[in-house]
Amino acid sequence: MILMSKLKIRRITPYLLFIAAICSSCGIYKFNDAVIPTNIKTVKIGFIENKARYVNPQLSPKLTDKLLVKITSQTKLTRTNSDEADYIISGAITNYDPSQTVGVSAQQASTNRLTVSVHITLRKTLENKIEEFDVSRSFDFSANLTLQQAEGQLLDEVIRNLTDEIFNRIFNNW
Repeated sequence: MILMSKLKIRRITPYLLFIAAICSSCGIYKFNDAVIPTNIKTVKIGFIENKARYVNPQLSPKLTDKLLVKITSQTKLTRTNSDEADYIISGAITNYDPSQTVGVSAQQASTNRLTVSVHITLRKTLENKIEEFDVSRSFDFSANLTLQQAEGQLLDEVIRNLTDEIFNRIFNNW
């Protein structure tokens, strides 16, 4: 029985290796690269304003900076301040809501949730097309923490997750 399984594996292995080589060489499956049309060369990234009811003063500048770094480091696009850029990205933080209780223990809140939403506008100047979408993420934190304590712990995670989702929506059609 074991001998028969080894024979089957030996027969299948060359085919699997061939398929893997074909897929990787022609770029069918590439999860780490952005999908950008070859005629797109420049990008303008506007400041992501904070229009939420509750404003964390660090969120807007840090989110803008992180998105800028991610786009310039993970794409071949050249950053410009021109309104004639091939892609113009702008956005606003529309919701920053720390008021949800999601966990209760011994009749007291044990877990709270911070929900952050960002509205993004992507102007594709070469196509004369505008795409808009919303990104929203929730982050749980202990109800024993004040909002300020939780923000101190969560801010990097909030920025990283929102940046990744915005990037993927723009460049990977997710």
